Amino acid sequence: MLPYLIYPIIAFGLAQGTKVFLKSLNKKKFRWRDLFAYSDMPSGHTATVTSLMMIVGLRDGIFSASFAVSFVFMTIVITDAIGLRNYLGQHGKTINVLVKDLKEDDVLDNYYPKQLEHIGHTPLQVIIGAVIGISISLIGWSLGL
Repeated sequence: MLPYLIYPIIAFGLAQGTKVFLKSLNKKKFRWRDLFAYSDMPSGHTATVTSLMMIVGLRDGIFSASFAVSFVFMTIVITDAIGLRNYLGQHGKTINVLVKDLKEDDVLDNYYPKQLEHIGHTPLQVIIGAVIGISISLIGWSLGL
């Protein structure tokens, strides 16, 4: 049972750590909150679910019920990461423009906080996340851990 939990956690940590490192280089500033950022390179969510799917497939077989469940779960998460969250980002951007166009006052600042505009992933960010997840599970499985 331990590999089913450990490999996805390692994949998530590696992906999010990479994200924090890349953001720190880009902004020349380290921020802990970037560890749980919703967007940017690579996708930690994708790394986590692909790692889980991969280790379930390697250990239980691709014809097992647990593999089917993990594959469906992975598909939903990746679809959400690319599609739905990008759509939500477009909504956030529209809301921010509308609030900015309204008369500036304290009511707007207190009741309409700035919405997140970048909460989804590009296909490349998802692919890199998937490569990280699959790699972690393959390495762990090949080492017999």
